[in-house]
Amino acid sequence: MRSLSCAEIMFIGMVTCVSLCGLATAENREMRVPLGTIELKAPSAVEAKRSAVMFDHGQHMKINCNLCHHTWEGKAPITGCMTSGCHDLAALPKKADSDTVDKALAFRYYKTAYHGQCIECHKTLQMEIEQMSKPLTAVDGIVPTTGPTGCIDCHPK
Repeated sequence: MRSLSCAEIMFIGMVTCVSLCGLATAENREMRVPLGTIELKAPSAVEAKRSAVMFDHGQHMKINCNLCHHTWEGKAPITGCMTSGCHDLAALPKKADSDTVDKALAFRYYKTAYHGQCIECHKTLQMEIEQMSKPLTAVDGIVPTTGPTGCIDCHPK
């Protein structure tokens, strides 16, 4: 069985979000989705070494909400990563009596969650765009772009 491309996942996500908005309206519930920019920053217990990330949530509306908000079941309001108790560790977890990273708990470290999700998705999209654009570059040279994958692209000084 083949895996879905990011473009296919984004299409499915868009259909899902539109469907969920329709369900919320049908049941006289209001689904509020922030369309502006959200500031993503280190937890208060952490001394930030880089600036906060200004995340354009509205630009990501074509992606299935559950790709990022993976514990959301479609009924309760969506919470942020650190308020949900999901990725709330302020430090990379270590194994007991060791300096070795506890890989079983590493996903709970806020930095691992953001960097793994955001950067990996952007890198995957970029590779797919490059593959799709090879035959097109001779036509007009214009290819779509994806999100940032480098530190200063997200964390300006």
